[in-house]
Amino acid sequence: MGATQSDLTSTRLDKWLWAARFYKTRAIAKQMIDGGKVFYNGQRTKSGKAVALGDIIKVRQGFEEKEVQIIALADRRRDATFAQTLYKETAQSIATREKNALARKQGILLSPASDTKPDKKQRRQIREFKERM
Repeated sequence: MGATQSDLTSTRLDKWLWAARFYKTRAIAKQMIDGGKVFYNGQRTKSGKAVALGDIIKVRQGFEEKEVQIIALADRRRDATFAQTLYKETAQSIATREKNALARKQGILLSPASDTKPDKKQRRQIREFKERM
């Protein structure tokens, strides 16, 4: 049985991300942490890392990247309104997300800057970049 919110002094990162409803399952949260999509206080970490109040977590979900500060701990998943009380998104993160959303809406991020085809060197660089992923 999980502890109540006031009893917790720390909880696992994957459990907290799941309880805060960033990811649907703990397994997905663990995959995202192990895959480098989650940063804890600016560094990559393991899923078993104990988080505490005031820590900063950067979470990537698709095109969105959120930077949140932990303001409450939980190790059980509850409704969405409770989940939103666990963290506070930073002002810089909100501004960046809004700017990127506007750019995506206008198609700036998806369209190339020039109207010319890439030359041989640029095509080679594109191919190498795609193979790395």
